[in-house]
Amino acid sequence: MALKITDECVSCGVCEPECPNESISEGSDIYVIDAEKCTECVGYFDEPQCKEVCPVDCIIPDPDHQETREQLLAKKEKFVK
Repeated sequence: MALKITDECVSCGVCEPECPNESISEGSDIYVIDAEKCTECVGYFDEPQCKEVCPVDCIIPDPDHQETREQLLAKKEKFVK
């Protein structure tokens, strides 16, 4: 399952550099996560790094993009260089 950033985001930007897939970017009002790139840090870390550093806990699972651990690992392989 990809993650998403809610409207509670304060646009501090601490999440963006933590993403190993560069799936987080600055949107018009808040930061956004590209579900096609988000692997929830599976294969990189034990926990999603963006959630670990978010000071307002505004990063949640995206119910529109549910994926298994195996699917997330396969997606990760596309980004490994």
